[in-house]
Amino acid sequence: MTSPLPESAIEQTYYLNMGPQHPSTHGVLRLFLKLDGEYILEADPIVGYSHRGHEKMAESHFYEQFLPNTSRMDYLSGLIYNHGYVAAVEKMAGIEVPPRAEYIRVICAELNRICSHLLWFGTYLLDLGGITPFLYAFDDREHIMDTLDRVTGSRLTYNYCRFGGVARDVDAEFVRVARAFIQRLRSRFDDYRSLVTKNVIFINRTRGVGVITRDAALRFGCTGPVLRAAGVPYDIRRAEPYSVYPLLEFDIPTGTTGDVMDRYMVRMQEMEQSLRILEQALDGLPEGPFKGRAPRKVRPPKGDYYFAVESARGALGYFIVSDGTSYPYRIKLRVPSFGNLQVLTEVLPGTLVADTVAILGSVDIVVPEVDR
Repeated sequence: MTSPLPESAIEQTYYLNMGPQHPSTHGVLRLFLKLDGEYILEADPIVGYSHRGHEKMAESHFYEQFLPNTSRMDYLSGLIYNHGYVAAVEKMAGIEVPPRAEYIRVICAELNRICSHLLWFGTYLLDLGGITPFLYAFDDREHIMDTLDRVTGSRLTYNYCRFGGVARDVDAEFVRVARAFIQRLRSRFDDYRSLVTKNVIFINRTRGVGVITRDAALRFGCTGPVLRAAGVPYDIRRAEPYSVYPLLEFDIPTGTTGDVMDRYMVRMQEMEQSLRILEQALDGLPEGPFKGRAPRKVRPPKGDYYFAVESARGALGYFIVSDGTSYPYRIKLRVPSFGNLQVLTEVLPGTLVADTVAILGSVDIVVPEVDR
């Protein structure tokens, strides 16, 4: 049966739900796409499917009791989230941290950063159809998880930092294993370049695709590799130095065009810089206590406080309101994945549906971080 309307009046567009249970979203994210054939006209990221109320939980728990929650938001940067929270409370309460503890925190945080980037690298290539890089990356990642397990007792959701230090000291074996991993990963970069970086199929899937301009990245509040790939050398470890990062030398990798390839290259180069940081921190690890003096129950003075650290995905900020009791009146997190995800509303229109997985994966979001 033919339509009574003229052909020019017939709507040629349609809608496609990508998710919330889609393998490439790595979490319950729903992309609501308006399409014209194979081209995207509009994209709406819909979040909230896994909201758990971590920030609200903080209001009914002591500052100390909220420690395990931190690593369950961005479970791939769990140790960095843990580090950021204790550093924020230490700033509020004026708690001093011994130098050895600060070095240990940085060593563990950089191992966690590499671990996160390796998981992104492996699963991203898996989404694009490459199985071998996934196996290589997870093989390397196992070495980090074994190393962190030695000192933290965990392999994913870490609760290692304490107010005034860390829960447990590192020993000579930990240092030896960490140094061995540095050499191992450096030797593996050649394999990654051969398998992926120089692969013509990967190059054609990523170069010039999903460009996030400097202007768009700044307007949407993007941070981390997404912002640096757009050419902005902003890294909290440099811009707002904390812990012992001011004492360590490392570069801030940046891109030029902000496409998928740039975001890939920035993360690969960041892993090399993390190895530099690890090497210096292990060389400079001082003797002394691994935990300082901290009150049994923390009661920071009344006031509003903010502290930020650089997670594997970008700027992580803790805004804490204290009313002078042992319970935080309010905790609000500024997470990197939210702004990085929202920029897709501007980036995806005009691209092909076939490139959606490549673009989304290159942003490297963690949905439970957005849905706190």
